[in-house]
Amino acid sequence: MRMRKVGLLTGLQYIVPLAILFICIFLRWQNVPVIDQLRLTVFDLYQQISPRQFEDVGVRIIDIDERSLQEEGQWPWPRTKLAELLYRLRANGASVVGFDMVFAEPDRTSPLRVVDDWPQSPERDRIAEMAKELPDHDQLFAQFIQGTGNVVTAVQLRNGTFETLPRQVGNFSAAGEAGRKLSDFVPVLPSAAKNLDVLEGAATGNALINVSPGQDGIVRRVPLLAALDHEQPVIGKPVYPTLTLEMMRVLQNAPQTMLVRMSGASGSTRWTSSEGISSVRVGAVTIPTDHAGYMWVHFTGHQKDRYLSATDILNGSVGAEVLQHKMVLLGTSAAGLLDLRSTPLDRVIPGVEVHAEMLEQMLLEHFLTRPYWAAEVEMLVLLVVGIFFILTVPRLGAVWPAIIGAVITASAIGISWWAYKQELLLIDPLYPVVGLAAVYLATSSLGFMRTEGERRQVRAAFANYLSPALVAQLAEHPERLRLGGETRDMTLMFCDVRGFTAISEGFKSNPQGLTRLINRLLTPLTKCILDREGTIDKYMGDCIMAFWNAPLDVENHAHNACDSALAMRNALKQLNEERQQEAKQANETFLPLNVGIGINCGDCLVGNMGSDQRFDYSVLGDAVNLASRLEGQSKNYGVDIVLGEDVAKRVGDDFAIIELDLIAVKGKTEAVHIFALLGDGAMAVASEFKTFNGLHKAMLVAYRNQHWDDALQLIAQCQDAADGFASLAVLYDLYAERIALFRQTPPPADWDGVFVATSK
Repeated sequence: MRMRKVGLLTGLQYIVPLAILFICIFLRWQNVPVIDQLRLTVFDLYQQISPRQFEDVGVRIIDIDERSLQEEGQWPWPRTKLAELLYRLRANGASVVGFDMVFAEPDRTSPLRVVDDWPQSPERDRIAEMAKELPDHDQLFAQFIQGTGNVVTAVQLRNGTFETLPRQVGNFSAAGEAGRKLSDFVPVLPSAAKNLDVLEGAATGNALINVSPGQDGIVRRVPLLAALDHEQPVIGKPVYPTLTLEMMRVLQNAPQTMLVRMSGASGSTRWTSSEGISSVRVGAVTIPTDHAGYMWVHFTGHQKDRYLSATDILNGSVGAEVLQHKMVLLGTSAAGLLDLRSTPLDRVIPGVEVHAEMLEQMLLEHFLTRPYWAAEVEMLVLLVVGIFFILTVPRLGAVWPAIIGAVITASAIGISWWAYKQELLLIDPLYPVVGLAAVYLATSSLGFMRTEGERRQVRAAFANYLSPALVAQLAEHPERLRLGGETRDMTLMFCDVRGFTAISEGFKSNPQGLTRLINRLLTPLTKCILDREGTIDKYMGDCIMAFWNAPLDVENHAHNACDSALAMRNALKQLNEERQQEAKQANETFLPLNVGIGINCGDCLVGNMGSDQRFDYSVLGDAVNLASRLEGQSKNYGVDIVLGEDVAKRVGDDFAIIELDLIAVKGKTEAVHIFALLGDGAMAVASEFKTFNGLHKAMLVAYRNQHWDDALQLIAQCQDAADGFASLAVLYDLYAERIALFRQTPPPADWDGVFVATSK
């Protein structure tokens, strides 16, 4: 049964990650909103780190700001005031004026409309007749628009019912995609808010002021053209330019027809199946777009230098020296007029400034683009590296593919950043990395489960072995073969081979060799335990669990456990020497076997535990758990044998022992002192060890009192003093790292020196 489960896991280790890989590619192909938002978040971050540098290229915003409203009156202003504003702008040399607002309703301050609001009376009728002789404000405004010239009015496409078709001045001719219309690709909306006909007819251009935020409300791209859902003879749905595009056309006195280049245009190089719009040409400027005609805005962030207050124009404070040859946008930053937007760089910004940023990019010919091939390349990277992970992780283990994956991730981020910074290209590094992480985790997790299954097979092979003492006692007292137990003071030992998975990887093609190696290791270690009156609780693959003082009473059981640990260390050293010589003779790679040992004392429940059908003689209790945790900490502290506080107290000066730390091991909230067993009694009485132990104790005192400089000096002295009888580099490097961390983030003044372990 276990063999079948391991075989199933081996198959799943390829099938499940492959399914995850194709799901990731499918989701990217469908461009689901969550994935799109992740990508946009990365692009936002790039702009936040390195925004476009502001260059004054002659774009100004005439701002109907709060000061203008206070000095000139509430909005809407009379069209006569707007006519005066327009006249002053053009008279002072503004080259083009674009309105970022729609005048859809007649001016209520026109004389005749003012009289219409009065109550009926003979005097009203006489005044009404006189008012008919006065100029209409909208007509007057239209005359100024036409007379000054180079004025672009606004259209706002929107949802709703269609009323009348806005005037179309700038239009488009498409090259490529035979049989397809622009309206097949660009945004299409059913209705439009337009200016009064008299105003539209007087303008040099008429354009869209739509600024389309993303689903999160942030403006990143703006459509350069959009269609009105109202079929016309021959041309189909009319397509309108955006305000900035139309202003560029008027500035250059370019033809009314602008060229839209499609993906299938003659001379275009395109090696993917992507279709749609690739660029829009207006006069001498070619603007790259995405497939739907959107332009990516490379933001500088809010710049005060772009703004001039409308009231300063009206009162003459600003003249030709400021406005000469400037492209002017008339808009508002007043919060009450509700033209506020969010961008990657600004949470709140006037919508008119987005148009200003676009005009600057067009004048500079500085364009941020997402290449048409980016999506295909990102999916190809995900596919190739994902298959690499699926094929290599089961063979190489998790470490090397993880290192390679980290290099690929760093490379992807680096290339993406370089493309943005140097080439103004937007390439997404995040989704391929996320997809690859999912594939890697699935592959490595299933590989871990498969390895654990193999380890369970090893444990099952040793499950029938019991200590001779237990067999003898059960032979004399068969009534003990029942469920139940007793509480005894015991000493517990856990011994585990370090790096067992890496070692077992070397025996994939030789399972008999792995079996022989395990037997060859466990036999001498078991003998060391049994010779000192210990009982083997169980073999768990490469791990030995043993205890003393059960089922038979053992005097000085803590001493016996320490003697056993030192004997096991010597036996392992001898075994490694033999294996190294054998490997040298066979010209094979030698991998030494290393173990970690944890020993603890305490009251435990020991006896036959399990079910009525099957049970084992075993031990339970908090002291058992702590012994296991101590073994796990041996690697972290760089020592072979770790003792609990009770063990250290019981064996006293009979062994060479040093304190390691005051630690709260994982799973426990109460801190305990833990110790390292370095040697036997002979080492304990040696003058070198006593000198070293004194320095070590002083180091711990300095460390716990937060005397970092003293502790570091004592660490250096301890390392010198320990040289020759113990290798404690890992231990002292650990304390040096902690001190470095505490220098940056000091512990509280009442810190008691406790370290909280986060791993077993």
